[in-house]
Amino acid sequence: MKILLIRFSSLGDIVLTTPVPRLLRKKFPKSEIHFITKAEYSDIYTNNNNVNKIIHLQKNLKKTINILRSEKYDLVIDLHNNIRSNFIKFSLAVKNYTYDKQSFRRWLLTNFKIYSKLKHISESYVDTLKTLGIRDDNNGLDFYLHEKDMIDLNKIPYEFRSGFYVLVLGGKHKTKRLPVKKCIELCDKINKPIVLIGGKNEQSDSLEIENFFKSEIDTDDSISEVLNKKTLIHNLCGKLSIMESAWFLKLANVVYSNDTGFMHIAAALKKKVVSIFGSTHPSLGFYPYRTNFFVYQNTRLSCRPCTKIGHSDCPAGHFKCMNELKFDDIIL
Repeated sequence: MKILLIRFSSLGDIVLTTPVPRLLRKKFPKSEIHFITKAEYSDIYTNNNNVNKIIHLQKNLKKTINILRSEKYDLVIDLHNNIRSNFIKFSLAVKNYTYDKQSFRRWLLTNFKIYSKLKHISESYVDTLKTLGIRDDNNGLDFYLHEKDMIDLNKIPYEFRSGFYVLVLGGKHKTKRLPVKKCIELCDKINKPIVLIGGKNEQSDSLEIENFFKSEIDTDDSISEVLNKKTLIHNLCGKLSIMESAWFLKLANVVYSNDTGFMHIAAALKKKVVSIFGSTHPSLGFYPYRTNFFVYQNTRLSCRPCTKIGHSDCPAGHFKCMNELKFDDIIL
């Protein structure tokens, strides 16, 4: 049997699909399993033996469909369920199954704060296989590292070699990102060697955090007077690949992260995760899956969650979900 799995983006969602090929492999050990996604996310499956071939989504959808038609699939599992994935299924005209986004229940939660029983998104992906007689094995997410991406601890500052914590900056949308002042406050309270992880878009914020703890002069009087400024910072934002970043997550004592893709990679690596939620909410089904985790969130607001994916700015204008977060319990 030849099977195509569809999930185009993004980083966290791709990681959350990883139980699906594992379960298909158990059910159909001789099957050939392909996964189509955007090129920038293909590393997630590069070292995963449950997937035989990774196909990159082309900008020209007709070109993509021609490539897929040549493979002559027997079965398509759609884990994206959008216009493009539905068009691909229609064009291939083979047996297919599509995952349930639980869109209406998520809409009720974000618009009317009506809480219903929402499944974790990874469980929803697995449910797509029910008709095939496949059930979850409860083994959580998969993430396979490669030795070529392994970090050399001798190349990081000496103070970090006996142990460090990771703070993942970033997030696609502003309302999912902890503001710089709150990042500084959190780093100060952790008061352990901290590695900053993120992409190039986070370099400006990470540099501000790094410089705050390096400077002997108080650069921000509004927070400096209550902070110790003794935390050691190793700033690697914009300097690592996804796989290199994953090695730092694996070696960290604890991973602190916004609601973003690296949070799910940390969960797949079975790390202790402290997840930071602003405009989104764990009840939407995107919390760290099947790992030990703790949540920082502002539970005193009636306006959240206001979105399932994040906003470019706070709709209410105050951004209290992040600006008024309390770090009373530091997880070490």
